[in-house]
Amino acid sequence: MLASPRCGARTRSGDACRAPSVHGETRCRMHGGAAGSGAPMGNRNAQKHGLYTRDAIAERKQVRTLLGETRKLLEELK
Repeated sequence: MLASPRCGARTRSGDACRAPSVHGETRCRMHGGAAGSGAPMGNRNAQKHGLYTRDAIAERKQVRTLLGETRKLLEELK
């Protein structure tokens, strides 16, 4: 057990995972070595609020541009 190769994944703290890798794989059972493990394609499970979707980013950019133009117009009126 001690001589078995270790998982190549990183933990949340940035350290290497210390679990042994699954036979024939480079990851342990918790980090994707087992068949069918890991996040689904597109990872819909990680989406919680939509703050970083393309639409939300584009909308914020448009609002910033509009606010900048409004500030410029107000400065010209003074």
